[in-house]
Amino acid sequence: MSSASTTTPADSGARDQTFKLWRGEKGTGEFQDFTAHVTDGMVVLDAVHQIQAEQANDLACRWNCKAGKCGSCSAEINGKPRLMCMTRLDQLPADQPVTVEPMRAFPHVKDLVTDVSWNFEVKKRIAKFNPRKPDAPDGTWRMQQLDADRVQEFRKCIECFLCQDVCHVLRDHHKHPEFIGPRFFTYSAALEMHPLDESDRVPALKNDFGLGYCNITKCCTDVCPEHIHITDNAIIPLKERVVDEFYDPVGKLVKIFSRKRGA
Repeated sequence: MSSASTTTPADSGARDQTFKLWRGEKGTGEFQDFTAHVTDGMVVLDAVHQIQAEQANDLACRWNCKAGKCGSCSAEINGKPRLMCMTRLDQLPADQPVTVEPMRAFPHVKDLVTDVSWNFEVKKRIAKFNPRKPDAPDGTWRMQQLDADRVQEFRKCIECFLCQDVCHVLRDHHKHPEFIGPRFFTYSAALEMHPLDESDRVPALKNDFGLGYCNITKCCTDVCPEHIHITDNAIIPLKERVVDEFYDPVGKLVKIFSRKRGA
């Protein structure tokens, strides 16, 4: 009878992994090397917590749910904006250091933490939901299921702001005062396409929110942890609405006429 294996399930995939974590405050700092003992199934956030507990008690790291739904643990892992809690270590090269640094599109606070409050100020600038009057005798509304389904995708956003971080208009060109970014184009699209909403946000998208700066590279779609088709289903349709309203005289007349008939 053969002897039992000395390898237990807990030992499976165990190894020492090198991490380079950004340490510093208010935009200054450098990478610091750490080694963590990792096993199968661990995510980057697990390793960061291990390092925080055993080697760097003062390491600043923002997180909350550890389930990919709060958006708090956004960072740049090996140079790409990702959620630390959803990035498995077995999907990263084991023979290379794992770099973890704060998002680059927002002011640095400390270590892996950035100040994302600008995003919440941007949201306040967008016209709120403005429902039309009920069109049924019982005081409710009637709408097509297709129209209702269209905006459901946008509601999956967890406001991790990874799309904002990867966008070159914010990340490289720092157009924060005049560009609201893909997260809030998605939010605007959810309102603009809502079958009950009557507000017209198109002029603001063109004149105040910098929609024209987006050159639809789809980098925001690529990093979205909720797999929202930001470019195809939100930004491009909004660009089409801008064209219809400002650069298509026939379409503009039809829209004006339709509004008058509905008044």
